[in-house]
Amino acid sequence: MVSEKLHEHTHGHATATREMRNAASAFVNSLSSEQKQQGMFEYMDGERIFWYYPPLKRHGLLLNNMDHNQQELAYSLMQTGLSDEAGKQARLIMDHELILGPLEVENNKVTYPRDPLRYSWTIFGDPAGLDPWGWRVEGHHVSLHYSIWQDRVLSMTPFFFGANPARVPKGPQEGMRILSNRQDLAFELMNSMDKNQLSKAIIYDDAPSDILTFNSSQVSLPKEEGLSATQMSGTQKEVLTGLISEYVTRLRPDLAQERLDYILNDGGIDRIHMAWGGPVDMGKPHYYRLHGGKFVVEYDNRQDGANHIHSVWRDVANDFAGDVLREHLLMYHIT
Repeated sequence: MVSEKLHEHTHGHATATREMRNAASAFVNSLSSEQKQQGMFEYMDGERIFWYYPPLKRHGLLLNNMDHNQQELAYSLMQTGLSDEAGKQARLIMDHELILGPLEVENNKVTYPRDPLRYSWTIFGDPAGLDPWGWRVEGHHVSLHYSIWQDRVLSMTPFFFGANPARVPKGPQEGMRILSNRQDLAFELMNSMDKNQLSKAIIYDDAPSDILTFNSSQVSLPKEEGLSATQMSGTQKEVLTGLISEYVTRLRPDLAQERLDYILNDGGIDRIHMAWGGPVDMGKPHYYRLHGGKFVVEYDNRQDGANHIHSVWRDVANDFAGDVLREHLLMYHIT
């Protein structure tokens, strides 16, 4: 008997799963035996629920260990989970390493090789099989995770984008802000608040040093804090909805609309709280969190003179498809 939770979280995604399966299979079929050993794991391997967004040595198959055709197949797989805009953002974040590298040299702060090809692709399980499978794209400031079973995308979180520098300070790309909307909309909302609203929304005098959920495999946060949408005006709720959409619509449109409907209907927009840390000043370290029920977004911009963004969308119960799969090992024929 298939879990009711499966239907609670997802409906049929025949087009999405077909495109992901075809792209993943084409990618896998292009790999040598040695590359498969690097880039493929069993679906239930613990590697699947490890994620991290700083630069570090990762498991998976790096772009710089692929030939040009394999790289194109890898990018095609990534795009199957993203909107057109998010696909462009992901590539810009990767290419941002070429901007960050010289800035670090100039500031005598070299810590890690900056290379747009130091991003890894990993396949979990068999895309052509009947059991659940998944894929991951990860590297500095990009961390994407998808779990699929038959014609359903079971999970698409954690979903992390970051940018350093958040605003390019000099050079040919001066002024570029890859993640501008998630910063500008948050300030628009905060700047619209009166003193009473601000007193509730601001929960920390100083911005935390990073997102509080960090790279945990499961979200653990206190109850919703900050200003509830019930205490916002109609215009403020529209801005809040736009900020939520800024994160969710990074998914491909068919998945994004279903997720957005689910989030906003799971208690409605009134369930969402906006919590802020630090001054309401774009030039100073700041943090915000959107939290309502199972939906959590965290954003932090404290490092490097408040010009270094970390931002993530999480599902409290269902990151890595944990809620859907936890109680239903029968799909692995265990009774």
